[in-house]
Amino acid sequence: MLRIGWRSSVAYRHMDGVSAASFAWQYVRRDEEYRRDFQNLKHSADASQLEAFSQRWGLRFPA
Repeated sequence: MLRIGWRSSVAYRHMDGVSAASFAWQYVRRDEEYRRDFQNLKHSADASQLEAFSQRWGLRFPA
């Protein structure tokens, strides 16, 4: 198991140059509810489900 001191600013120095969108993606992709919703969406996606998913998770998809 990777052990990083979460209180240490040195442990997160690599995050200094990360965009807000990249930071948000790193956070949301680890969320169990997001992962479950995404798996459900992959199997039966229609326009209304995609809109609900993007609204819930604050995501935007290119056209």
